[in-house]
Amino acid sequence: MLIVIMGLAGLLAGGIINALADCLPEREPLARPRCSHCHTSYPLTGWLALSRSFLYQGKCPACGQKEHWRGRVLEISTVGLFTILPLFITHPITLVVTAFYTAVLLLIIVIDLEHRLILHVVTFPVTLLALLLTFINPDNNLLLAVTGAAAGFISFFLLYQLGILLFGPGALGFGDVTLAMTMGAMLGLHRIIFALIIGIVLGGIISLFILLIRRSAARSYLPYGQYLATGGIVMLIWGNQILAWYIGSVEGG
Repeated sequence: MLIVIMGLAGLLAGGIINALADCLPEREPLARPRCSHCHTSYPLTGWLALSRSFLYQGKCPACGQKEHWRGRVLEISTVGLFTILPLFITHPITLVVTAFYTAVLLLIIVIDLEHRLILHVVTFPVTLLALLLTFINPDNNLLLAVTGAAAGFISFFLLYQLGILLFGPGALGFGDVTLAMTMGAMLGLHRIIFALIIGIVLGGIISLFILLIRRSAARSYLPYGQYLATGGIVMLIWGNQILAWYIGSVEGG
């Protein structure tokens, strides 16, 4: 039953993320989803991308243009992630907090992919909220959250400055610095280091692959926030298992 509830919550969260991903980069108020071609607002029955796929076969009822695939993929992904959370997280408060953090990181991934932006209006308020949530979330505490946020910010600020020295402005965005800070507050010091390592390794591998496939120059833009946020999601869901494996391997060695 809990998995069904989380799946429904994930579907709703996916719809909200889609709406925020449309309005936040444009600095518009949150509104009903609308067609990207004719800008006609969908009716309430078509608020979710998956419901529009069923009702309108994925096309705008006003102009008939095919809708972008992002909405459907994001809602399916959110449902999938939310339904596996109860398999790894048993404490109810931690479950709700982790679901919220996962939704935030998915929002950051979508906006970074589509607009090459990591918005301060997302990272700074969520960082503050993550610090406050440590008072009710047994999976983290204020000391770990503050030191995790500091570690994330300092480590990526140094990388940001190094990128400017080696490659010039734009090699690494300052949004990546604030994202690392936000993730540090979410995860705590005990998990942020692993999340950053996962993000850096994943970003390096995929970026190298893309550069080779496209035969692009090194100056080609490759959004990096998506990889950091993916590392954050991995540690939110499987962080305790990864920590247990790491501690066991160190003690065993």
